[in-house]
Amino acid sequence: MMIEIMDTTLRDGEQTSGVSFAAHEKLSIAQALLDLGVNRLEIASARVSDGEFEAVKRVASWAERTGNIQKLEVLGFVDGDVSLNWIEAAGCRVVNLLCKGSYKHVTEQLRKTPEQHFADIRSVIDLATERGIAVNVYLEDWSNGIKNSPEYVFQAVDSLRDLPIQRFMLPDTLGILNPGNTYEYCKDMVTRYPDLKFDFHAHNDYDLAVANVYSAVRAGIEGLHTTLNGLGERAGNAPLSSVLAVLKDQLRVGTTLKEERINYASRLVETFSGVHIPPNKPIIGEHVFTQCAGVHADGDSKNNLYCNDLLPERFGRVREYALGKTSGKANIRKNLESLGIDIDENSMRKVTERIIELGDKKEMVTTEDLPYIISDVLHHDTMADQRIRILNYSLSLAQGLKPVATLKIEINGEAYQESASGDGQYDAFVRALRKIYTDLGRPFPMLTNYSVSIPPGGRTDAFVQTIISWNYAGVDFKTRGLDADQTEAAIKATLKMLNKIEQ
Repeated sequence: MMIEIMDTTLRDGEQTSGVSFAAHEKLSIAQALLDLGVNRLEIASARVSDGEFEAVKRVASWAERTGNIQKLEVLGFVDGDVSLNWIEAAGCRVVNLLCKGSYKHVTEQLRKTPEQHFADIRSVIDLATERGIAVNVYLEDWSNGIKNSPEYVFQAVDSLRDLPIQRFMLPDTLGILNPGNTYEYCKDMVTRYPDLKFDFHAHNDYDLAVANVYSAVRAGIEGLHTTLNGLGERAGNAPLSSVLAVLKDQLRVGTTLKEERINYASRLVETFSGVHIPPNKPIIGEHVFTQCAGVHADGDSKNNLYCNDLLPERFGRVREYALGKTSGKANIRKNLESLGIDIDENSMRKVTERIIELGDKKEMVTTEDLPYIISDVLHHDTMADQRIRILNYSLSLAQGLKPVATLKIEINGEAYQESASGDGQYDAFVRALRKIYTDLGRPFPMLTNYSVSIPPGGRTDAFVQTIISWNYAGVDFKTRGLDADQTEAAIKATLKMLNKIEQ
């Protein structure tokens, strides 16, 4: 059994509060989704705005050139030829026609009889057929319709089934279904109309969207609607990342999806939407492939005793082992192995104690921080083999005057010195460093973000973690520094950056 995926991130997902994709963003997301193996894309609603029209034209133009135009779909309305004109002018060839799937919506919102509504639908479909526009039909509010007025739902499908409609799409518009009645209602549709193709469109108001998708497929539904990161109106839609895992691992059904590309597509949408992925979100959350308990790390070393089928490599990720108050030696050894560092048992005990101490302060300890912690605990220099070293620096701060930094740095065995003033001590340091690089004709990365994490408690000897984002030759990356002083932590992060770009 093969399941077809229609992703509606660019239409329903854009109905998330505060989310609006620019034209180039829509194109990038569309390309990422098709690269991921999604079968169809719902990219917009007709008649929204001039900006939306131009965005759809741009995506459609690309899809036409690349042979993907039939994979693009636009939500249209039962409005004569108005939506069809919009869709045709934008260059698209498939309309998802929004019809009423409940008696209540027809009589109270449209204030029409079912027969009048069906006649209006037929008229639009006739026009679409004349223009060569393929038609799918949304039965809006179908979940309430099949629950409260099933005779209307069957009347609607009976009235339309002989028309050139590719798919009947069954939305849980208000997210009211549960796995039990999703199975029951979808089974009713599939059994009554075995010759028709049905899609199921879940909403997540009760946090049951993925569970309802599971039940819909078990009932025989062969088309599913998703969004990246679960974007969508109110509580959102069924997230593509979770759906692809459930389809493969729990239902053992086939798709055209390429799992290893889901993380890239999800991060792209996170960037463009401004909606952050929760760190514990299955498959794509920052922490979901991180083992925290020491016993789990130990078990992973002994035939993967604490691993399930959701191996991070499937999704373009790697397993990590958290460092904090629950860390054991096994966690720390896993992280040291990834860094190529080997220390004796006595040193391991000291490092473990320090990491647990930091964890008790709520400090986030990462793999990149380990060399600094080892250096602090064992008093040895982990930077000895670096091509760039800071030999000395002086930072001065005086009331009424700009801070001044004097820096002496060694690059490939040669020493260079420079001074500069800045808006802060670290800014002065970077300006002095940039002077050296400019004089040498060497490129210097652009600092794009700077964040500081300080554990609570007010202790003056607590570590400060500084995370700096850089862009170098079009590539974004981050470096971290750990120190009791914020400026020194930032300088350590900067030194890591300098050595990274030398590689």
